[in-house]
Amino acid sequence: MADKEQAAIYGRRLREARALRDVSLETLGVAVGLDVSGASARLSRYENGIHQPKLGLQRLLARALQLPLAYFYAENDALAQLISDFGRQDEPELPPIVIVKKTRNGAKKAAQKRKR
Repeated sequence: MADKEQAAIYGRRLREARALRDVSLETLGVAVGLDVSGASARLSRYENGIHQPKLGLQRLLARALQLPLAYFYAENDALAQLISDFGRQDEPELPPIVIVKKTRNGAKKAAQKRKR
């Protein structure tokens, strides 16, 4: 599979996973350690297949979205769903990354709780 095709598949799955969790580009980016000033633009480039993140960042994004890394490379929707249903059993000892969402009044709330 060509690099552009891989980037397009990865970007589509990243967008789908983020939308399912109702998380903004900026919120997800900040949750995985990206600078707030460039988080939205950087993740947008990944979602649009312009660039592809390095493996370490891919792993962080997968953890934050609570999906196996393999999900992001599934070429068809049925396979992606199977991988998603199988869950995060590839690294079960890792706690999920907590994504903090801002509410409309500016207060913050935890979108996820760490499993201990």
